[in-house]
Amino acid sequence: MSDPTPTAPLDGLRVIEMGAFIAGPYCGQLLADLGADVIKVEPPRTGDPMRQWGQATVKGQSLWWPVIARNKRCVTLDLRTDEGQRIARDLVMGADVLVENFRPGTLAKWNLDPDGLRAEKPGLILAQVSGFGQTGPYRDRAGFAAIAEAMGGLRALTGFPDRPPARVGISIGDTLAGMFAAIGVLASLVGRLRQAPDAGRTVDVAIVDSVLAVMESVISEYSAAGALRERTGTALPKIAPSNLYPTADGDLVVIAANADTLFRRLADAMGRPELACDPRFCSHRARGEHQAELDGLIADWSETLSRDELLATLNERGVPVGPVYDAADICADPNLRARGAIVEAETAFAGPILMQGIVPRLSDAPGSVRWTGPALGEHNQAVYGDLLGMSDAELAGLTERGVI
Repeated sequence: MSDPTPTAPLDGLRVIEMGAFIAGPYCGQLLADLGADVIKVEPPRTGDPMRQWGQATVKGQSLWWPVIARNKRCVTLDLRTDEGQRIARDLVMGADVLVENFRPGTLAKWNLDPDGLRAEKPGLILAQVSGFGQTGPYRDRAGFAAIAEAMGGLRALTGFPDRPPARVGISIGDTLAGMFAAIGVLASLVGRLRQAPDAGRTVDVAIVDSVLAVMESVISEYSAAGALRERTGTALPKIAPSNLYPTADGDLVVIAANADTLFRRLADAMGRPELACDPRFCSHRARGEHQAELDGLIADWSETLSRDELLATLNERGVPVGPVYDAADICADPNLRARGAIVEAETAFAGPILMQGIVPRLSDAPGSVRWTGPALGEHNQAVYGDLLGMSDAELAGLTERGVI
């Protein structure tokens, strides 16, 4: 294992990550990607369920785990035991940040009450991710991303109007919550620098709040105009043209020429420059009112060209256009590879694999994939022995008693 990149922006920051599944661990991944020393605490024997999750495996091992646990040090610890709770407290006292995504009240049940932790370490930043947040009447409910996506309004708008709401193809609620938690941690670090070293803070992130936060003007539209957005399939209502269009070789591309200048370029590319002056299409509002008619005209033209011909024609004229990629297309895209948006990383069980790179890209202090998800308890010796000063005999005893 190599040391964190010296120039990484969060080099020197220590984060203890407790919890499982996606939301909290994704926050930990983002911080670790940018150089933080993230120590992930997992239950002995079983570990985080993410070690088993994913639609495809190699040698029975998850291909999700190498991504969500990358750049982290992994230790095992039974937080339900008195000894485990004492060790957890020692870990937290040596850290800057604690990230957890248990149900509210769980830390207190395990003698790790947030107020008590902060009394011992006033500068501690505590990021708490849960389904419905640390306050409110739903506080104690169990909540996964699927529930939050439904209650935050996302499911109601996903899919086609003549079918039940569809699921976004990823656990977007969890990753949004993890991202907002990371933003909260970073904002708290800035506040600590500007105010005082002991200015700790709790970052309270609900998954349902995180979904709601990206719902654009949905709430304002209902509040002020009584308007309820509905599912619209592939179209962007009243924003035209912006849709999927067919090609001669049976493919689909997205064309988004929904500004007056862009639409003029598209009309020229279609060999129909007069469309830009047509009263039905000459303005943003007019195109929105005649969206279906306009989509039909564009589709009639697009399906006379192959996908590559269509992409070349519109890219040459500066019209926003793109193919609909699956994972194979993404891995083959030269721009994504050149930018490091797709990187190759070594794993112990599958050799080198491709995964998404580090976002955001910082010009003079880039993050990096230093290692992929570790084995269960791989860093017990390094963390408990080197960091906490435990002897080999102590570690052997803790292992024998099932504490680690």
